[in-house]
Amino acid sequence: MHPLDALGDPVRRRLLELLASGERPAGDLAAAVGAEFGISQPATSRHLRVLREAGLVSATAAGPVRLYAVRAEALDEVGAWVERVRGHWAPRLDALATEIARGRRARRAGGGPP
Repeated sequence: MHPLDALGDPVRRRLLELLASGERPAGDLAAAVGAEFGISQPATSRHLRVLREAGLVSATAAGPVRLYAVRAEALDEVGAWVERVRGHWAPRLDALATEIARGRRARRAGGGPP
């Protein structure tokens, strides 16, 4: 699964937000998203597995506890994709903003439609 596909789910995005501050045990993550989204521990485990398979998080065993952490290189890949898309749309959006501003100026000057 591509990292962007994995990020399409709000529970998985929230899990990444929780992990942004550092490594956390699976139980803490399950409790947090369980309280917020009303999902069970097994459902949280499935979401964590999707994130792991997409390469967005890593998991290490520390005795009976599984610790999860964000994989920065996967987020770099997502960021690179966003920048490519932004580079495609930014000039068009800037041109649209310019045309909107021209229309507003023309209306204020009385030269355009209301």
